Amino acid sequence: MLTALPSVANAVAVAERDVTIATPDGTCDAYFVAPTSGPAPAVLVWPDIFGLRPAFRQMGRRLAESGYSVLVVNPFYRQKKAPTAPQGGKTPIAEVLPLMQALTPAMHLTDGKAFVAWLDAQREVDKARKIGTTGYCMGAPIAVRTATVAPGRVGAVGSFHGAAMVTSAPDSPHRLVAQTKAHYLIAVAENDDQKDPQAKVALRTALEAAKLRAEVEVYPAAHGWCPPDTQVYDAAQSERAWARLLATLKEALA
Repeated sequence: MLTALPSVANAVAVAERDVTIATPDGTCDAYFVAPTSGPAPAVLVWPDIFGLRPAFRQMGRRLAESGYSVLVVNPFYRQKKAPTAPQGGKTPIAEVLPLMQALTPAMHLTDGKAFVAWLDAQREVDKARKIGTTGYCMGAPIAVRTATVAPGRVGAVGSFHGAAMVTSAPDSPHRLVAQTKAHYLIAVAENDDQKDPQAKVALRTALEAAKLRAEVEVYPAAHGWCPPDTQVYDAAQSERAWARLLATLKEALA
């Protein structure tokens, strides 16, 4: 059962379509939804481990109704077409973990570059304004990597209950932010923070050192709280994160 998200106040009319995007590794299936009123700033959405599904289509459409041209991709297109999780956000993790484990940072980079280029070729996208990218769970590091391959285009990065944002690897996302020019919104899950309380400190330190605008906050909600089909969906905290995202995009993509 998919929870319906609250409707957008003063929603703009939008048009949606399923699209395919050529990448160096094949063809990605994706969902594109944009205002019908003319070109708008673009937002590239990287889903969580449960992939492109009705919940993320709903989230994408809602963002478009707020005035953005939104692309939600299937990050697992190399292995299978969406939907990749049969029960959406309630699919057992063991069933979808191999999909995530098959992805590499190098794939994130080539995909990010391809998707930004595709957006910039769409008439619905306002090329004079920066692009935003958001990532949920495993999508958060990919959003950061996207900002590194198109630093001149990506003006905002949103990370929601991001996974592996701070690791010991040389290409850990927190070490990559200096290669970007984005405004960051990092919404951390309470239970993730309890497991690794130093992660938020490392992120703040790296963002400050890079002199980037950033908001790093721990939300009183569990990992996975934003998509409306997960077992831990928290309506109140999801709306809070959504409001912060809209404020960040409005400011950073102006």
